[in-house]
Amino acid sequence: MREKHFSSLIQMGLMSLLLIVILSFANSALAVGHSNTTNVFAGSKVNKGTASFTKDGNKKILSLSDDFQVPDTPDPHWQVVDSKGNVYLLQRLGIKGDKVNTSIILPSYILDVVKVQIWCAFAEALLGEASFESPVN
Repeated sequence: MREKHFSSLIQMGLMSLLLIVILSFANSALAVGHSNTTNVFAGSKVNKGTASFTKDGNKKILSLSDDFQVPDTPDPHWQVVDSKGNVYLLQRLGIKGDKVNTSIILPSYILDVVKVQIWCAFAEALLGEASFESPVN
């Protein structure tokens, strides 16, 4: 009788361990495709769309939503603010032709992002910004 009880305890322990391993793998798989999205852009010229943060390996990527509209200003750029208040001016939104940088890879020196801003480098003016609920990294 004791042997049956001991065997049952071992089986339950192994099943628990297996369940922990399965849940750990499932959690890792979900984290790979995890995405964070800002609130809607708000500002003097940009009042539509959101920005999303994703990771692809070591790459940190920001992307604009399909409903984002590029402002009709001379030189709009991506700009981000980190959790320490540091501001980083990044790539232009517009590129040759009528193409737009709808996503960018963040430089490795930017450790996290709290706000995504659209900045006019010509007029040195903030055109709109969107915030993440908490810093993303």
